[in-house]
Amino acid sequence: MQKSDDPIGTATTPARGWEHLPHVADIGVRGFGPTIEAAFEEAALALTAVVTDPASVAAREAVTISCTAPDRELLFVEWLNALVYEMATRRMLFGRFAVTIQNGALEATAWGEPVDVARHAPAAEVKGATLTALKVAQQPDGRWTAQCIVDV
Repeated sequence: MQKSDDPIGTATTPARGWEHLPHVADIGVRGFGPTIEAAFEEAALALTAVVTDPASVAAREAVTISCTAPDRELLFVEWLNALVYEMATRRMLFGRFAVTIQNGALEATAWGEPVDVARHAPAAEVKGATLTALKVAQQPDGRWTAQCIVDV
């Protein structure tokens, strides 16, 4: 499954989007975009897509999320795990994200709404992001990619 919003990319290599990676027991999430922040935002959409169609989630409430880590890979895992925590404790789903990263610190806003089982039809519960297949890197074409396997 892949989603792309950016008309700059081509059908085979969109400039911004997300996809799920195959994994034996769990599922991988990957986000990509012109900046590291965009890659993190798109990976967050891929995380939501493990549970439901992100397009079905209304941006009714804003939640602020902050995290820090010593490197960008661990920051990515912290980001996804912070989202998993907010989803679980607030019983919410998020469908829109704005991320800023500076000096190993991430500041973000996630917009979403409480889970509506009838409308969202949750397919799985994400337990957390792992270090498996963890990679955050700038590609030769300039795009950033952020990916890892999440436990479901």
